[in-house]
Amino acid sequence: MRFISTRGQAAPLGFSDAVATGLAPDGGLFLPETLPDFSGQLQRFEKLGYAELCFEFLRVFATDIPAETLRAIVAESYTRFSHPDIAPLRRLGPRLHVLELFHGPTLAFKDFALQLLGNLYAHQCRERRETINVLGATSGDTGAAAIHGLLGKPGTGIFILYPDGRVSPLQERQMACTGAANVFALAVDGTFDDAQAALKEIFGDQNFRTQHRLSAVNSINLARVLAQCVYYLYAWLRLPPGERDNVEFVVPTGNFGNVLAGWLLQQMGVPIRGFRVATNQNDILYRLFTTGEYRVGAVQPSLAPSMDIQVSSNFERFLYYGLGRDAARVRAAMETFRQTGVCALADLDRSGFSATRCTDAEIPDIIARVYREHGYVIDPHTACAFQSHHPDRVSVVLSTASPAKFPETIQAAIGVEPTHPTLEALKARPIVKHRIKAEPAAIKRFIDEHGV
Repeated sequence: MRFISTRGQAAPLGFSDAVATGLAPDGGLFLPETLPDFSGQLQRFEKLGYAELCFEFLRVFATDIPAETLRAIVAESYTRFSHPDIAPLRRLGPRLHVLELFHGPTLAFKDFALQLLGNLYAHQCRERRETINVLGATSGDTGAAAIHGLLGKPGTGIFILYPDGRVSPLQERQMACTGAANVFALAVDGTFDDAQAALKEIFGDQNFRTQHRLSAVNSINLARVLAQCVYYLYAWLRLPPGERDNVEFVVPTGNFGNVLAGWLLQQMGVPIRGFRVATNQNDILYRLFTTGEYRVGAVQPSLAPSMDIQVSSNFERFLYYGLGRDAARVRAAMETFRQTGVCALADLDRSGFSATRCTDAEIPDIIARVYREHGYVIDPHTACAFQSHHPDRVSVVLSTASPAKFPETIQAAIGVEPTHPTLEALKARPIVKHRIKAEPAAIKRFIDEHGV
């Protein structure tokens, strides 16, 4: 299978090259040239465990990796999850389920893709006898998951940009307390959007990118989105058959990658009824799906910091499909947005989506309500997905992070402080971070000095 850019001005690539490249050379994002149809295989998939299901799904896309090699890479990627189901589906009520995505090594849903991506990078380094420098930007969980996917892997260096003072203390410790020589936690002045803008400009410098064999770990990377499709499929297969055709996945999201993965799976023949985009008070996606206008605003620090985003990078992939796969229109829309911060998309096909927003004032009350009604503790991001549900549908809420990562918020809401052994161990370790300006030149200099 080949992969093309949303902007239509880059040569198609195979899976491994698309993963290694990350951001397409024309500034677009890679997508499959054609989407496969899995509708005829769903019955066969029902009996598979998580890792085997992931292999069967990915082998359709990763056609340049021998099947047994891919099977081994996938199997290794899910050995560090603490729950035997990897992504357990938990029923809270007659029409309400929670998909727990926080049983990986960094206790967040990003582990599902980044454990796999780290092993794919390590495989490429071995096969091509090359080193690779991985650059990412994070609003919290991506950075920790990326780091732990590449921790100590030979031939790799990993550089993670994050907004200084705007991630939770434990999220910072997961990035800055590893002690690994190939890990660099870069605390930038400003917001996540500032860090992401600098990252995209660096990837636009083709000479620098080639010189340092630079690859992206953000959800702009194709492998991230494809790996996340699998937990939607796994959850759908574990619903009672009578609920499957009427299910709505409720997804906390800021960068749009998480919900896009589910939507892509729907386009591949899995009969999912719809998706509810759950935002925090940084509600650009809520405004898009309710008004048709994509307008950037100021980032407001919140109790759900991983969603403190205004420029949702994966939105471009959805835009490509919503505009009829017209790459020229995508280029024009993204250029308008770059120049003005506004993109009016009245004719964008938004069917199948609804959206909610949740303010900081509401998050503690929602955490308390869910605990009171169900005896279940949720983190602040997952709380945004409990804002409201469709009355006539089965709801599957994606629980994206362990509440133990946000103990102060949970303690304030319900009087219980959640803990986790891996997080407690981090509190005794020294923080090693590098403060840096969110400027491409400064970041390039740092990579020049520390890259592999």
